[in-house]
Amino acid sequence: MKGPEGIAQKVKNYIGKHDRLVGLLGARIEEVTPGYARVTLTVDDKHLNAANVCHGGVLFTLADLAFALASNSHGQTALALEVSFSFLKAAVEGDQVVAQAREVHLGRRTATYLIEVTRQGGEKVALMKGTVFRFDRPFPPEE
Repeated sequence: MKGPEGIAQKVKNYIGKHDRLVGLLGARIEEVTPGYARVTLTVDDKHLNAANVCHGGVLFTLADLAFALASNSHGQTALALEVSFSFLKAAVEGDQVVAQAREVHLGRRTATYLIEVTRQGGEKVALMKGTVFRFDRPFPPEE
């Protein structure tokens, strides 16, 4: 696959292989296209906090992974400048959570994304907004 879709697939494969937290978390990278990413996770016992609900850090990390995939999907290294995160509802053991990142602005040096975290049925669990700085270097790097 060539062109923008091919670059997005290279980013998906590279992050899936090299981001160690993906495996530790048990996250699945489902889809990456230019400016978009979808990542899923089944909440299990290891994701629960002392209140017996999904730890906020797990939800943030899942959203951040989708953010990283979408923002790097154009083949240019992008790193976060700023994020805001709102918890809307608790996720519990057994929930299927999905983080979808959508590009809302793509500039020469910065880009902004909205990331929605939902559970089965489309119920919103959390919202994230993030801005990245876009460097003058390719992503993924040559292996």
